[in-house]
Amino acid sequence: MPRTTRVSRALAAAAALAIALAGCGCGSGGDSGDGGGTRGEAPADRVDPITDEAVPRLPATVRSADGREVTVTGADRIVPLSGSISELVFSLGLGDRVVARDVTATFEQASDLPVVTRAHDVSAESVLSLEPDVVLAEETTGPAEAIDQIRAAGVPLVVFDPARDLGDVAGRIDAVAAALGVADEGAKLRERARERIEAARAEIPSGGEKPRVAFLYVRGSASVYMLGGARSGASSLIEAAGGVDAGKESGLDKDFTPITSEALARAAPDVLLVMTKGLESVGGVDGLVELPGVAQTPAAMDRRIASVDDGVLLNYGPRTDAVLRSLVEQIHAPGEDR
Repeated sequence: MPRTTRVSRALAAAAALAIALAGCGCGSGGDSGDGGGTRGEAPADRVDPITDEAVPRLPATVRSADGREVTVTGADRIVPLSGSISELVFSLGLGDRVVARDVTATFEQASDLPVVTRAHDVSAESVLSLEPDVVLAEETTGPAEAIDQIRAAGVPLVVFDPARDLGDVAGRIDAVAAALGVADEGAKLRERARERIEAARAEIPSGGEKPRVAFLYVRGSASVYMLGGARSGASSLIEAAGGVDAGKESGLDKDFTPITSEALARAAPDVLLVMTKGLESVGGVDGLVELPGVAQTPAAMDRRIASVDDGVLLNYGPRTDAVLRSLVEQIHAPGEDR
């Protein structure tokens, strides 16, 4: 098996484990448990609906990301198959119509909903047992057999393009809103997201050099330790928060590469960015800064670690402003103040 395939499968397995932990509420959130090293509070694990109760105007016919034309005739029972889509549905004021969740929907309002996925795999039987009016999926949602089974049952299923950076936030909101017949609410949510993101970016300190930030994907329980590059999904956030993506800047043009002393020496990060569960999995800040290759970085020596909750960091949606605000606070804090 090629090395890249092994790495990709390891990442997927590690991500599934982290998602399962987040979904069951395991761990302590933003507290690394080692007495310090990170700064700033994680964004509150709740969504903020644009309205108390939106009323869908249906039917709505939309173009699915897989090229199909889908007509949605009802939205009383909605099944979103990713955490980021769930966040959008709730933010549009349709949370009371959601009847199930994917394991990545970890925010408070969705916590009591039945889970219809196992790791990253959708259970078609579980979805169909809830008699949904519409199912909302990502391009990566699978397996394909489950998606085909849901469609074969006559349930409208809309697939959405992934959101990979800040520029995708507005289009993502519009697409989900259009599919559910709440375009007006979508326009309001899009404008609110834009205003809040601009406000968060206004908090970036002026003057001084931009901190070099390396995004590390770590899962100690699965022995996966990766350095993010240009396609990790974090570059847009790091740059919007007034930092430099150290992995991307060092020439890493793919998504991830295994952490090595050489790779981190080229990146020379001032700050390390990790997901909260990943930080917990390696024993908090104390464990992270002792990982081979990490200990010699300027970030580790100054113990400048930024962490954001797994369920919100890369969602690029209505709560991205909170992620940005947290990152601005964390990555611009001097080492001696941490």
